[in-house]
Amino acid sequence: MTDKSNPADLAGMFTGLFQQQAELAQQMFGQLAPATAAAGEDEAVGDLAQWASVAQRLQALWLDFQREQASQAAGKLPSLLLADPGNFTGIMQSWLKALPLSSPETQKRMWEESMALWEGVLGQYGIGPRAHEKGAGGVELPRKDRRFADSKWRDQPFYALVHQTYLLLAEQIMAMAENAETGDPARTEQLKFAARTLVEALSPAHFPMTNPLVVEKTMATRGENLVKGMEHLLADMRRGQLTHVDPAAFRLGENIASTPGKVVKQTPLYQLVQYSPTTESVLEVPLVIFPPWINRFYILDLSPEKSFIRWAVEQGITVFVVSWKSADESMKDVVWDDYIRAQIDAIDTVRERLGVKSVHTIGYCVAGTTLAATLAVLARRGEADKVKSATFFTAQVDFEKSGELKVFIDDQQLDALAKLSAQTGYLDGRYMAATFNLLRGNDLIWNYVVKNYLLGEDYPAFDLLHWNGDVTNLPAKWHMSYLKDLYRDNKLVVPDALSADGTPIDLTRIETPAYVQAGREDHIAPAASVWRLTRHLRGPWTFLLAGSGHIAGVVNPPSAKKYQYWTNEGPAETFDDFVQGASETPGSWWPHWLGWLRRQYQAEVPVKGKRRPGGKGDTVLEDAPGTYVKSR
Repeated sequence: MTDKSNPADLAGMFTGLFQQQAELAQQMFGQLAPATAAAGEDEAVGDLAQWASVAQRLQALWLDFQREQASQAAGKLPSLLLADPGNFTGIMQSWLKALPLSSPETQKRMWEESMALWEGVLGQYGIGPRAHEKGAGGVELPRKDRRFADSKWRDQPFYALVHQTYLLLAEQIMAMAENAETGDPARTEQLKFAARTLVEALSPAHFPMTNPLVVEKTMATRGENLVKGMEHLLADMRRGQLTHVDPAAFRLGENIASTPGKVVKQTPLYQLVQYSPTTESVLEVPLVIFPPWINRFYILDLSPEKSFIRWAVEQGITVFVVSWKSADESMKDVVWDDYIRAQIDAIDTVRERLGVKSVHTIGYCVAGTTLAATLAVLARRGEADKVKSATFFTAQVDFEKSGELKVFIDDQQLDALAKLSAQTGYLDGRYMAATFNLLRGNDLIWNYVVKNYLLGEDYPAFDLLHWNGDVTNLPAKWHMSYLKDLYRDNKLVVPDALSADGTPIDLTRIETPAYVQAGREDHIAPAASVWRLTRHLRGPWTFLLAGSGHIAGVVNPPSAKKYQYWTNEGPAETFDDFVQGASETPGSWWPHWLGWLRRQYQAEVPVKGKRRPGGKGDTVLEDAPGTYVKSR
């Protein structure tokens, strides 16, 4: 017997378990008929009619959807939820072959541990050889997980055994992945990711007959939750993307991205938005914000109480934001050089518009990576004084330890990505959204599968998740070179290994004062990886570690009074050194950044002329947030 298992073995173990569970559940449903009849003949007839109606509507919804899909043009991908673009499932299966599921020792251990678990769990309910009375606190199960926190998972021995067995198997599979001998650390990380993804998908919470909350809801609504859930599912299939929030709850320019301002410039790649001042005087040096083009810019301008842009304007800063265009076929030849040129162009536009020598800048995520390259280009050209300061939100330049996203960067997957965008010249933003969702599958996928499809709940109104689903397309040529040159080959930290617009890039030439912010729980740009930017800067820098992750760690207004941040004024050669000597401050880090920014140049000027966009003599294009942010 080989110690290399078929990936189907893993799914088979879980599936076999759930088949047994389903049989038990069906027996449970079979008991409903006598109970219904006992309630009275008329009521029984009504119930039967209701269940028949539910079944008919479910079937009709599915048949209509199938006919709709069949009528679409041949060769077109009808739904990203119905297909496996790039053969990602096949790639995952190739990773899972390293799990020793077929090993006799493995199978023996799993069987013995499962039997011990079953006896222990059933014993809690007075069943079997280890039966005993419940303690004063009720049933105490050995494994806890927030997915099964509801008491209904413990009220009956069937559901307790179901989820405890699942947690045991999941624990065993993840331990195998952790200890597998792949001979390659990168391959081990891929194996761990694949195992976790499959284990998460096979949770009993995701099967109607093995989720007590779904069973209860189905009985209470007499199946109406399943009809509503099917409507949600089919709507997402048509859209090709999982829906997290009520699609009609937010309107750009009204209740999100509503900070007043004007679009003062437009190019084929970006719109430049200037926001209207709310103070009588402002800092002389304006601020230009470069958000990532992987997402819409309004992550920094959500609802008014969360908006970083609105808050910065209220602090007396003249704020400009670049709104990147979502890629279409006209952008098939766009590369990284174009984004660097665009950043320089935006800087020069603001300098000329306001008659100032320099600007403050912020680069968020990939736009922060690009901002570092922009600063290096300007330094090489003797134009570094155009930028007074640079702030980096969760931005990486050294990708050696860049976290879980690296599991997607190998030749096999890069080839698959190239095929996906070969015809259009751009990568559909839904693929990137799915990738980021997979990194937090339980929170961003399966939680909503249960709520939306099984329980049939109404969608909530949550601005952050609305933004998360508002995807943008990416220029394919640029995206591929970014993944290869930076993520895979880590060339940005090698002096002159890359160039932009004919100028070699050497980060060690950057003398611009820098503020580097990282998120303690960031799984996209790990804090230790963000820290490495400080190792390449020649000028003064301040590093700040914020509580939470890639988004909430940045979007944390003072009024929320949430989280905390850490600073360290002493010497620190490594990220661990920083953490060990850091002091914690509760609340938002925004005021700390504002104090740092003001120390770079404190002069203020009165608000007049083009400091107020759209005023007398000032030609503007349209109101904020502009049209690029609305293009799909």
